Order: sequence, then C-alpha cells, then structure tokens
Amino acid sequence: MELLDALTQIGFTEYEAKVYLALLRENPVTGYQISKKAGIPRSMVYEALGRLSRRGAVLETVEGRATLYRPMRPDVLLDRLHQDHQQLIASLSQGLEDLYNAPVESHVWSIVGRRSTITYAIQMIREAAEELYLVLSDTDLEDLNDSIIKASERGVEVCALLTGAGELGCGQVAYHPPLESEVQELTDTLLVIADKREALIASSNHETSATITGNRHLIMITRQFVWMELFAQRIYARLGPDLLKQLDPEDRQIFDSL
Repeated sequence: MELLDALTQIGFTEYEAKVYLALLRENPVTGYQISKKAGIPRSMVYEALGRLSRRGAVLETVEGRATLYRPMRPDVLLDRLHQDHQQLIASLSQGLEDLYNAPVESHVWSIVGRRSTITYAIQMIREAAEELYLVLSDTDLEDLNDSIIKASERGVEVCALLTGAGELGCGQVAYHPPLESEVQELTDTLLVIADKREALIASSNHETSATITGNRHLIMITRQFVWMELFAQRIYARLGPDLLKQLDPEDRQIFDSL
C-alpha cells in the first residue's frame, strides 16, 4: 500500500499526508519550502500544517522572522494514534452496546464476504455458553480453531463434523465421508450453531455468503442435521464387515469412502 493512501486511511487529508511525508524527507523547513517540495498551494500548506500541529504530528519553532517545521517521529506519532484509536473504539463499543436493543426475532439475515462471515462466526463462538454444533472445512477450521479450543476450555460442549482432513483437538469430532460431502455440497459449507440460540450457514462456492438466523425452527433443523451425522458416524464405527456387505452398493460406497 502506498504511504499516502495509508495515511489518508487513518484520518489524514491528502494535503496533510503530503505535508507530513515531505517533512519526513527534509526538515526543518518553512511552509514555503514545503509548498514547493510537496506541490501544494501555499494557502493549503499552512492550513494543513495548522491541523497537523494541533494533532501533534508536526512541531514548529520561530527562527528570526521564519517559522520552521519538523515532523513528529513516526514511531511516536503512530503509537499515539494507535492509543487514541483504541480508546475511541472502546468508548464507541460501550456506547453502541448501551444503545443496541437486540430483538428476539426469527428473521433470516444475510452477509457477504469471507472476512465478515468469519468475524461473525468467531463472535458466536466466543459468546457460546453451553454448546456449539459445527460443520467445518479445513479452511474454516484453520480460521476458527483457536476460538473453538478456548470455548471448550471454558466448558462449552463442542460437537464438530469435519469435511476435510484437519484435526480439532477438543469435543466430539467426526469426519464426514468425502463422497457424501460432495453429494451434499458440504465441502465449502460452514455451519455454526451456538446454544440453540443462533445459527450461521455459509457457503464459499464462489463468493462467500452467509445466512444468520435466530429462528428456532431453522436452528432445530440445522442442529439435528449435525447430530444425526455424528450419530451415523458412531454407528458406522461399530459396524462389522458382515453388516456392511448387506448394504446396497450405493450406500456401501459412501462408507467405503471413509
């Protein structure tokens, strides 16, 4: 990312960013010199310098009849901006939570984008108090593993159906037959059910999109799906070769893919 773009993303105007970058390259200098080096009209330079000075990003001194400027050291400036940002987020978080009235409703909501989906899933896992029912691909397992482990460590019951080859070191875990995963289109599916309270169902077949709901009927169905798959895996583990031979070839093929 270009430095100019990065500075504008953390709150600098374009002129402020150009002035600060020019000062980093050469200082101390006058406003007139900055105007020439940064290619900014003089009137705009002094406005930008005034704002930067008030934000503590620029230091100034008077020498003779000229005012000279130098930049605040980048590490000091960024550390202060980081602290200010954290304080702002903390204050904003508390204020928004106080304002937010979470309704008890049965709507079905949608979100788009993998980052938003994973962030929401992590929050669900962190807030789980009793149980988590999960369907995870290897990619999803990698992103959610730490949060799931911590949930298990605080006493949350974890029941996970894995559609890949990854390993989850907690809870009740079963591996879904690869062939059946393809048939049921589960290879790119993420499912998180927290405390029979909320369900997230996501697919990353093309662009990641997710459905989120607190509808108790939909939650019951999705939770039952995971429970039945785990139950089937436990039964399969106890089937001997003689019983497997009695299955129809199509059904036996599913078990043979394990």
